[in-house]
Amino acid sequence: MTGDVAVLGAGMHPWGKWGRSFVEYGTAAARAALADAGVDWADVDSVVGADTVRGGYPGYVSGATFAQALGWQGARVTSVYAACAAGAQAIDTARARILSGMADVVLVVGADAAPKGFFAPAGGDRPDDPDWLRFRVLGATNPAYFGLYARRRMALHGDTVEDFAQVKVKNAAAGALNPNARYRRAVTAEEVAASAVVADPLRLLDICATSDGGAALVLSGIDFARRHGVADPVRIRAVSTVTPRYPRTVLDLPDIATDSAAAVEPPAVGFRASIARAAYEEAGLGPEDLSLAEVYDLSTALELEWYEDLGLCAPGEGAKLLREGATALGGRVPVNPSGGLASFGEAVPAQAIAQVCELTWQLRGTAGGRQVAGARAGITANQGLFGHGSSVIAVR
Repeated sequence: MTGDVAVLGAGMHPWGKWGRSFVEYGTAAARAALADAGVDWADVDSVVGADTVRGGYPGYVSGATFAQALGWQGARVTSVYAACAAGAQAIDTARARILSGMADVVLVVGADAAPKGFFAPAGGDRPDDPDWLRFRVLGATNPAYFGLYARRRMALHGDTVEDFAQVKVKNAAAGALNPNARYRRAVTAEEVAASAVVADPLRLLDICATSDGGAALVLSGIDFARRHGVADPVRIRAVSTVTPRYPRTVLDLPDIATDSAAAVEPPAVGFRASIARAAYEEAGLGPEDLSLAEVYDLSTALELEWYEDLGLCAPGEGAKLLREGATALGGRVPVNPSGGLASFGEAVPAQAIAQVCELTWQLRGTAGGRQVAGARAGITANQGLFGHGSSVIAVR
């Protein structure tokens, strides 16, 4: 049995601040994906919803929420939560159902309606929750961590605030070409430098916004796709949802302490690098085979780190790769040709799905002005709180 599943359809609700329910965004994305696939809603066997804790009880049972919104038709439902990696886990769950023979067609949906400003923990007192603790003990918002990551890169690798600004310049140029992006305007390095300091050394334009938006995919087996008239579909070849290995010597969200390494040597490969490595091993591909990558640019500095974690360059050489233009549109391996979170902002349960939507359009050759010429293979990468890895490899 092949490990590939076909992407029959991809759909999105544009990102922004629309002031409506996440259900509306996810339903619109689902209908767009079904139309793209040429599949009737009644023919979907299973729905996998990526959860949003900000959507109240309907957000915790998003699979059923979206199934009801589309119209009950008996499909099996699953709801998954893995913070920012929820979309990848939803894709992996859908793939498992297809490859096990339990479903022919699965709809994957994620959507969010985010609050203004940085994310705060869900309500209530939870002293055993590290996400709750870091706010109560340190007052450490997400941008505080982003600033620490940036300072670490500056200290270890010599990255500069000018390097970070160029990531925003690159991604804004791509986002200006994307009709689904929230921010569709080119940005200059001078504008980045003139924006307000949020978490030194990062400024407002170095950090992604919080957004409303939705994304959906229609997945099927390869045989079904062929019977459906799609002889050469985009294929998902690997999904990585790995977790860290003990000990962890570098602080990561949402933790406020590292594991001890006094008696145990750190693992040879760190958590973030292990996310992509697992996907490469499953796909039988390597970084040299990639046409493009969609990565989780919560901040400009974090994008540079993903270059290294994906193996696009050696550790410490992310800024050099950027300066060479290799990761820009027209470069050797464009990163975030969608515009990334810099242009979209975070709609948490949707973003890992949205990354695969972009791979799908790029591999089909239908990405318009941001098209990566001759795209044949792409990878996504992000991570969710509490050690959730997230990487998907798609090929054509």
